[in-house]
Amino acid sequence: MALKQWLYEQMKEMAFSTFYLSLFFFISVLYLFNLTRKTKSKTNLNLPPSPPKLPLIGNLHQLGSLPHRSLRDLSLKHGDIMLLQLGQMQNPTVVVSSADVAMEIMKTHDMAFSNRPQNTAAKVLLYGGIDIVFGLYGERWSQKRKICARELLSTKRVQSFHQIRKEEVAILVNKLREVSSSEECYVNLSDMLMATANDVVCRCVLGRKYPGVKELARDVMVQLTAFTVRDYFPLMGWIDVLTGKIQEHKATFRALDAVFDQAIAEHMKEKMEGEKSKKKDFVDILLQLQENNMLSYELTKNDLKSLLLDMFVGGTDTSRATLEWTLSELVRNPTIMKKVQEEVRKVVGHKSNVEENDIDQMYYLKCVVKETLRLHSPAPLMAPHETISSVKLKGYDIPAKTVVYINIWAIQRDPAFWESPEQFLPERFENSQVDFKGQHFQFIPFGFGRRGCPGMNFGLAFVEYVLASLLYWFDWKLPESDTLKQDIDMSEVFGLVVSKKTPLYLKPVTVSSLSEF
Repeated sequence: MALKQWLYEQMKEMAFSTFYLSLFFFISVLYLFNLTRKTKSKTNLNLPPSPPKLPLIGNLHQLGSLPHRSLRDLSLKHGDIMLLQLGQMQNPTVVVSSADVAMEIMKTHDMAFSNRPQNTAAKVLLYGGIDIVFGLYGERWSQKRKICARELLSTKRVQSFHQIRKEEVAILVNKLREVSSSEECYVNLSDMLMATANDVVCRCVLGRKYPGVKELARDVMVQLTAFTVRDYFPLMGWIDVLTGKIQEHKATFRALDAVFDQAIAEHMKEKMEGEKSKKKDFVDILLQLQENNMLSYELTKNDLKSLLLDMFVGGTDTSRATLEWTLSELVRNPTIMKKVQEEVRKVVGHKSNVEENDIDQMYYLKCVVKETLRLHSPAPLMAPHETISSVKLKGYDIPAKTVVYINIWAIQRDPAFWESPEQFLPERFENSQVDFKGQHFQFIPFGFGRRGCPGMNFGLAFVEYVLASLLYWFDWKLPESDTLKQDIDMSEVFGLVVSKKTPLYLKPVTVSSLSEF
């Protein structure tokens, strides 16, 4: 038995060594090939400056665990337009870190920068990348975006979902009331906000709540930005199969796809049986467009499901993260918390519920949300762009098929535009015309141009209503350990949406009387 075990261990070790020798061989060949290709392709292009890079991996090691911060630090040394080599990607990568460059892109080159690179995860999870977030720019993409803007996410449509928001927020408030009756109970508010956002989006998009979808939506957000070898070293994509990365993507896709198939089947059955109510969710609207053939091309079932996925995934984690960061900043700044609560309670008065039209009178609350979006934009690097054609940008040559990251985290903390940029100061927006609708390039949390976020109104309606309700009904206390430190952990976890590294635990305290307001 001892000899057999020894032989087994030796064979394992040989297999392990063979694997890494093969890996080293492939990397060496790849490196030599890349050197040869670069030598042959030298041109006289005036390319942007580039940080020093390493063989094989280029600048990949300089991204760090929080790329938006690492890239800002690099830009301070190398300029607002930087050229990076990320692994052995065939296409160069450019990082933009200033409002002036972003404005030139929008006003002069919006069309040229309107494509998207499609990574491995997007191709697997997003129906081959035919959705509107990661889809390639073209006529079909334009038609789909118009569907979202006009039929799914218009101001009128967003207002039509006010009853759903009201009902789901009432459920959240009742749960918090139960907790507040306990002396020492603190709630994981991050989880509760995610559950509420998920339930609202589920009902608006699919017509009802589906168990397990919250976890699937989070998985999609994480996997879309997770490191995949194939994206940076194309000839070594087989490693992603060996590590199970591709299988993981496919499992997530199959699970969500099954939910969408079920939702579509249920809607079609209800329609045939004449049981559908007059209130339309996104599935109803898309099925009607598909049936009426109101488009210049056929809206396939996969087209329909890819749009549902965009609406679902894009509207859940972003809203949860914005609320999480807002409440975190408020409990760290008691004076600001008191000021915004006084405004909310004065506007709502003695009503039994916060009404959505009350929000229009909550000017300081809107300033608080804006300041949160400035400091903690849910997607600090946005989804990357890709150039359709070569362009001149601030005197530099940007070749076609260049991947472009716009570091809005750096732009929105630029001291050239913002006084005390690292401080949470909602007052900076009180008498300011600066807004987030894509015209003030120092403040672009929703992006700009053709690729700007179409779900801005949908997300803001949810965030503002939830925030007003939580501030109206409850005072909020930190756990004792954080109270002693007079602070809470604000460290981040990077993904397509940047979240708090540690969940937000707070104690809700029901306000006994609001009569003085």
